[in-house]
Amino acid sequence: MPSSERTYAVRTGSVQPGAVPSPSEALGPASSPRAGQAAAVAVLTAPDLAHIVDLVAWVADGWLHVANAAGSARLPVTAPQDAWQVLAGRNPVGRQDPLHGVPRATALADPSPPNERNSYPLAGPRLLSVFADPTRSPDLVVVHTAGHYWPDRGGHLGEHGSLDAGQSRAPLLFSGAGVRARGLLARHARVVDLAPTLAALAGAPMPDVEGTPLAELLEAELSAAPPRHVVGLLWDGTNCSDLLELVSEGELPNVARLLGRGCALTGGAIAEFPSVTLTNHTSALTGVGPGRHGILNNVYFDRASGEQVVTNEVRVWHKACDQLRPGVRTVFEAIGAARPGAMTACVNEPIDRGATYSTFELVRAMESLDGPGGIADHLPADDGDPHTSHEWTAADSDYAWSSRVDALGLRQMLDLWATGEPPAFTWWNTTATDTGHHGGGPYSPQSRASMLDADRRLGAFLDLVEARGLTEQTAVVLTADHGSEAARTSCLGDWDEALRAAGIDFRDEGYGFLYLGEAAGPLPPEPRRSAEG
Repeated sequence: MPSSERTYAVRTGSVQPGAVPSPSEALGPASSPRAGQAAAVAVLTAPDLAHIVDLVAWVADGWLHVANAAGSARLPVTAPQDAWQVLAGRNPVGRQDPLHGVPRATALADPSPPNERNSYPLAGPRLLSVFADPTRSPDLVVVHTAGHYWPDRGGHLGEHGSLDAGQSRAPLLFSGAGVRARGLLARHARVVDLAPTLAALAGAPMPDVEGTPLAELLEAELSAAPPRHVVGLLWDGTNCSDLLELVSEGELPNVARLLGRGCALTGGAIAEFPSVTLTNHTSALTGVGPGRHGILNNVYFDRASGEQVVTNEVRVWHKACDQLRPGVRTVFEAIGAARPGAMTACVNEPIDRGATYSTFELVRAMESLDGPGGIADHLPADDGDPHTSHEWTAADSDYAWSSRVDALGLRQMLDLWATGEPPAFTWWNTTATDTGHHGGGPYSPQSRASMLDADRRLGAFLDLVEARGLTEQTAVVLTADHGSEAARTSCLGDWDEALRAAGIDFRDEGYGFLYLGEAAGPLPPEPRRSAEG
């Protein structure tokens, strides 16, 4: 989520003749990365970086490879669901249980586990998507260990972005019209399943996507009588297990209202990799992974333009849809095509193309008046906001900013639903939940305060829906873009330093996307205000 603090500085290294090491023996004889990949992998899989490098991944000769200090494995790029072929030692993604660390007590018993005790759901298809873009894909991906703490590079006490279950698991709850009331279900879905499922609830087909409509969670007669209104709620960065436990403990009464009329998956929705904001907002609203929609990360390098592309920061957030690849459709466009004249609304969400009403369309219009970023002057003050935890707005400027954004979001939702016919489909993005999970880490007083704030705002909206007699005609889906996992403040280190010392010629974007041979590429003209991701 956007913040006033974090920047995306470009980190590079330059070749020093004679300094490039030989490929690591841990790769095994069947692995054949290009020379630059081999040199970088050799550095990154060294035992002295194992505390911060969970694994590295790359594609070569028709195979997806993964490796770390303990071993390596590969998978045919044409068969992402096949069994992994172990090349040496232990498979770094050998465990792929999507319910790993569920429920909350299990996660707390082994917080931010090391690779050998961790799980990497759907590792093959998620990694392969990252390498599928023709000009934006990196040569090598470095995955942080679950506990890696990197404050000097923009890291926080609460983290996400990695491939593991804890950072990838977003909550997923369905409620209301068209939904089968079944309580908690010990199963999982994927973030790419959201778009076709939302479209199905709204009576629109969404073919040619990677996700699958979750028909088994919906009423059998849905096609004959779809809900009159569909609402999608994204609570950015929310920890799935903590959310569900807080509901059971009575701390989130308005989420409990939703669950009482629906169901929630304890395994949540598995995010696309990397498990960061704009990649997964886009996947949730298009039904395809980053290799197809083109927004590979919050920041990446595009060889076609020779430039760094930042999609998730204050000054460019409203232009994120410019980066979508041709042929990609949003839920708003799918509903518009199937139901001409139906109103759709997109609140505080940058992936808004095709929406009848959009917050960021207003921002784009305002840009000609007061410049990009001028939206801050239009946010409501947080003084006296009954839905905000003011002890955290006083302690954390990002929490204060996010709370003002969310107050504006609620105001828009109430205005959209107060009179007349509400939108057929409404999407509402909440930001302070991500800020709270970053600031204190999951299960912390700050992260829980952010969920309580979101629950209070949700309650104000649900009260309006009920007062208007629309509850029985409305379906609600509550989700997030990724999960959250706690960093360990003692787990420090920077692999860029090791790559630079070895003379590797590289460009590291988003701290983990390595573009080899691109060190001389153009740098941003000035530091950018950016997003928490």
